Formats: sequence, C-alpha cells, structure tokens
Amino acid sequence: MRFRLSETPFDPAATREWLMRDEAGAYASFEGWVRDHHQGRAVLGLRYESYALLAEREGEKILAEALERFAIVEARCVHRVGELGVGELAVWVGVSAAHRDAAFAACRYIIDETKARVPIWKHERYAEGDAGWLHPEPPQAQG
Repeated sequence: MRFRLSETPFDPAATREWLMRDEAGAYASFEGWVRDHHQGRAVLGLRYESYALLAEREGEKILAEALERFAIVEARCVHRVGELGVGELAVWVGVSAAHRDAAFAACRYIIDETKARVPIWKHERYAEGDAGWLHPEPPQAQG
C-alpha cells in the first residue's frame, strides 16, 4: 500500500526509504504539523477521525493518479488518526522522480487531493475550552 493511516507517530526518515530507487534523481516531501492556532483562535490539539477503509481506498487512487499524471518513480502518503498535540506530525507525503519538477508537482497534487477527497475529519480543541469540527475544503485555484 502506498497510502496508509497511522494511529501512532511515525518516522519520516524511515518512510523516505520506501522511495529510494536507482532511477530517481530527485525527492520531494511535504510534512503537515499541528499548529497552535486556527482563524485567530488558540488551538491546544486535535483529533483526526476517518472512515479507514474508504480513506485508504481513496488515498490509493490519488497516489495511482499521481503515478500516471507525473513522471515520477514512486510516491507514498501517511496520515495520522487519533489524538495529536501541537507540533506533532499529522501528514507526510513523499515522491521520488528522475527530475525535481515532477517530484514537486506530484507532491503538491497528492497533498491537495488528499485534503480534498480523503474522508479524514479534524476536531480541534481550543484554548477557550470548546472544540469544533473542520471539514475539508476544495483545492484552491492556483494563480
């Protein structure tokens, strides 16, 4: 599987090894971390929930699309589920390719499509004591 959910922290360096290929001359990655604010509100942490079977199926489709659309060698994505604190790694995307342009483009495509299409929901805990669900938004137009 190229896409997976993880209930526990994972090491990006170890996941990078999945991408090592002799034909690859470039590597691009994206890491998303839990930040301490959202729309002017202090965030203490969050919880990701997912419909795992559907999330993994849709994540696999996105990675297959990236492999078809871009001149890349390999791609992987890991997304956390469960409770996360500020500063924790929430999502990692890695891509290897012969050249950097394809690696960068595919990495961007994978994270944007993952956020838009994969059924993973974020429940933020705010410093004021309340909490709120955030729903995925469609990808922003590139300009």
